[in-house]
Amino acid sequence: MAKFCSNCGNELSENSNFCAKCGSSVNGNENNGSTVVINNYNNNEVKLPERNIVVCILLSLITCGIYGIYWFIVMTDESNMVSDEQTASGGMAFLFTIITCGIYFYYWNYKMGQKLHQAGQKYNKPIGDNSIVYLLLSIFGLGIINYCIIQSDLNRFSK
Repeated sequence: MAKFCSNCGNELSENSNFCAKCGSSVNGNENNGSTVVINNYNNNEVKLPERNIVVCILLSLITCGIYGIYWFIVMTDESNMVSDEQTASGGMAFLFTIITCGIYFYYWNYKMGQKLHQAGQKYNKPIGDNSIVYLLLSIFGLGIINYCIIQSDLNRFSK
């Protein structure tokens, strides 16, 4: 007998714990510590994996910025998910930053502040509108501080 997801109606495999289409838990099974992003649309709730900010900074330094690129892309995609505002994906935002010789990065910082503030209001998370702060820090070359604050705000959606 076939099983179907109670959230989206997708057909489930025999021993699946999560829906492959929407990520909802099947039969109330827990995540078991994996970093699967779960969207529970019935409860209007988004759960993101929590990232340790110190580890992210160290990995960015050790890899000469390569992890920082990955971090930028992931933060962009996760902020799009929690804000339900589908602006440029993480990969496209990184590409726009390269094409514009870094000018898009200033816009990205400003928009991240607005998107996270709106998402915080939507999900009752205490996130202020830091768009001007992010813009000023990026102008003065302190973008890594923005990454830390943004990740701290995104970590609020993992609880």
